[in-house]
Amino acid sequence: MTKAQDRKLLLKSLIKRLHDGADPEQIKGECREQIGYVPPAEMAQVEDELVREGLAIEELQKFCDVHLALLKESFDREGPIAPAGHPVRILMEEHKILLQFADDLKKLAMEMKAAANFASAREKMDQLEHIVKHLRDSDSHYIREENVLFPSLEKHGIKEPPAVMWMEHDRIRDTEKSVYRIVDSCESHDFKDFVKHLNEVALALAEMLSNHFYKENNILFPAALEVIGNDEWIDIRRQFDELGYCCFTPEPVTVAFGKIEKAGVKSEVKGMVSFETGNLLPEQIEGIFNTLPVDVTFVDKDDTVRYFSQSKDRIFPRAKAIIGLKVQQCHPQKSVNIVNRILEDFKSGKEDSAQFWINLQGKLVHIRYFAVRRGGSYVGCLEVTQDITPIKKIKGERRLLQY
Repeated sequence: MTKAQDRKLLLKSLIKRLHDGADPEQIKGECREQIGYVPPAEMAQVEDELVREGLAIEELQKFCDVHLALLKESFDREGPIAPAGHPVRILMEEHKILLQFADDLKKLAMEMKAAANFASAREKMDQLEHIVKHLRDSDSHYIREENVLFPSLEKHGIKEPPAVMWMEHDRIRDTEKSVYRIVDSCESHDFKDFVKHLNEVALALAEMLSNHFYKENNILFPAALEVIGNDEWIDIRRQFDELGYCCFTPEPVTVAFGKIEKAGVKSEVKGMVSFETGNLLPEQIEGIFNTLPVDVTFVDKDDTVRYFSQSKDRIFPRAKAIIGLKVQQCHPQKSVNIVNRILEDFKSGKEDSAQFWINLQGKLVHIRYFAVRRGGSYVGCLEVTQDITPIKKIKGERRLLQY
């Protein structure tokens, strides 16, 4: 058995004892004496193995702070190093700024205790609005982690730590929403109650962000740097750029740690159609189009009908005989001038979409046309038709699954 394997077994044993109620300080001392430094990726792998062995993910999340305290001295000695422009560097810079916003919010809420009413706290209310505006925009930070970094880690076998971090993201979002609710409804509350609630939620958010970012900076990001290769980081940065950044993100520098050509996801199965964002078999593509809750028809740049979907409840009938015909031949003469005008506007770049809605046999039918462009060039027109009658009836929210 290797040294790393011995270390992992011992660490798992110590963590299990923690979860069984052992004294954290005693476990911490044993960890210091018997283990010493633990590579972040190794810590992440241990947590993965514990969940596979039956530890509930909620239990792992509950004790995550204890695990961190167990190895804090080791982490404090080893910080992740990422060059300018690297996704990890960008995320960590955003962490610093968000922590500053949280600290500013906490101080501002405390200072507002000295004010008598909203009028006397007008300047501080303006500062509060500024902070809240930036907090609202911070969701881009979490979206990039959840949609790019976490899946990349999972491909390398690190699954549970990202799951725990995502759970914490949801808790952060809930706490931020509490801030927004308090601020948005401030005028309907007594000033003293407003300040009291603001202080409570500001303290909770500051502590939550501090703990969460420490875990990401000292476990998740170093683990990612250990297991994710250079070419993958280039692609992660590209995907970050596509998703966009927070309004407060320092201008990300041009990627300075390597270069690869832009490419889609490589096809691993013969016969698959490769796209920039994945690969599909022809029968999967057809199934997807036929399952969409809309009717789709595609007309190419020369106005020739090339495709239509065969959804279960088509609104307007289509026959295969129209394939290869000019789209003008598929409309009554009185509508041809409208069809031509839409297509001319699409081809010239004047418009990108057009829409109509009609009442048809008790249904409200929404008909939309979209210019399809590739690299700025017009390649065709997509018609999308949908029965929006049931959608118009939707009210309120439904967050539970119902069939």
